[in-house]
Amino acid sequence: MRILGIDPGLAIVGYGIIASNGQRHSPVAYGAILTPAKTSLPSRISTIYQGICELIETYKPTAVAIEELFFNTNTTTAFAVAQARGVMLLAAVNAGVALYEYTPLQVKQAVVGYGRAEKAQVQQMVKMLLNLQEIPKPDDVADALAVALCHAHSAKMNDYLGIGKV
Repeated sequence: MRILGIDPGLAIVGYGIIASNGQRHSPVAYGAILTPAKTSLPSRISTIYQGICELIETYKPTAVAIEELFFNTNTTTAFAVAQARGVMLLAAVNAGVALYEYTPLQVKQAVVGYGRAEKAQVQQMVKMLLNLQEIPKPDDVADALAVALCHAHSAKMNDYLGIGKV
């Protein structure tokens, strides 16, 4: 199974593609889609949509796993990121790829074994589980790989129970 994990954002969209057989996981590609702050919102959203479409076309994942949004203060930022996240979902749905959503708590639980783990703990586990030389930067990339790992750990149970799929 090939999984595209996405950490949604507007300035930085982290992505991580892993191959998994359910037991072992290996990195295929990872990085970030960047949009400049001075660019218009529609332009940024278009760049993100095109970037996700290219990733799906190039790497042909069998599943896309995306982190759900969590904001507790800045609603302006939340709306813009939510719009960007919407086109990420659209790209996966239009490509016919199975789509799964995970909360930050679910990602931490799957990768570290503790839902309230610190960001540094998640990053170290991503590095270890994927046998990477160093923690991917920026943090959004490591987060996206964690989302992909979360799905790899959850996929069998999700399929069995028929949950998680959008």
